[in-house]
Amino acid sequence: MTAVVRTREDLAQARAAAQGSVAVVMTMGALHEGHATLLREARKHADVVLATIFVNPLQFGPNEDLARYPRTFDADVAVCAAEGVDVIFAPTPEVMYPYGQPQVTVHPGPLGEVLEGAVRPGHFAGVLTVVGKLLLLTRPDLAFFGEKDYQQLTLIKAMVHDLELGVEIVGVPTVREADGLALSSRNRYLSESERRAALALSRALRAGAAERDPGAVLAAARAELTGLDVDYLALRGADLSEDPAGGEARLLVAARVGATRLIDNLPVHLDGATEKETA
Repeated sequence: MTAVVRTREDLAQARAAAQGSVAVVMTMGALHEGHATLLREARKHADVVLATIFVNPLQFGPNEDLARYPRTFDADVAVCAAEGVDVIFAPTPEVMYPYGQPQVTVHPGPLGEVLEGAVRPGHFAGVLTVVGKLLLLTRPDLAFFGEKDYQQLTLIKAMVHDLELGVEIVGVPTVREADGLALSSRNRYLSESERRAALALSRALRAGAAERDPGAVLAAARAELTGLDVDYLALRGADLSEDPAGGEARLLVAARVGATRLIDNLPVHLDGATEKETA
């Protein structure tokens, strides 16, 4: 039986009753198979699984899609129940931020100001602040995050390490549709023609990942993105460091398809490195 709690007091009571290891999966709702995969992974590794559903206003800019972000709570509860979630914490903004706009937030550091951070100033401060608060409220042993938001995952790992929060952060590979499109709650915004156009992102990543020379990786990926409004195409180290010198790296892309902004990434194995990023 999946319990839904909405207050800090009820969450504390549910957490106190949890026996054994606890895993948390943090979501903004509008759950899809990608979220279900995270929940299944959490179920495999912990005795108790906690899911959070909260559309965090702190991570949305003034011209972003907070108001129209999909909210499908009843369907989300059904997904959680099907995956064996024990407790859903679904607070309101007033519960998460009882004193209003936080005066103190978690600064993401230099990595939070590039790639997504350059396009969405303040985004990662909002993400890390809510993730930090939810980790402290839920007190899990493990927390599961998808690799589709790779920069977010990297920053969360850094925050947990640097602030010694004592949680194991587990990354789970991106879940894709049969045609390669990375699953995202925002995919529902795409028209049929926009969805076909959006496939260029995964095609570009696959084309880049087939190469081993950094310049060839970027050139192959760039060739697939013709006609799209690209925010960035970047080749970084596995830790998102600049100038990957070889070995495991990450190819990341963000682009707008119609009014919808999509991100994606893939691991790449390099023989060497000469070029790092192109807009």
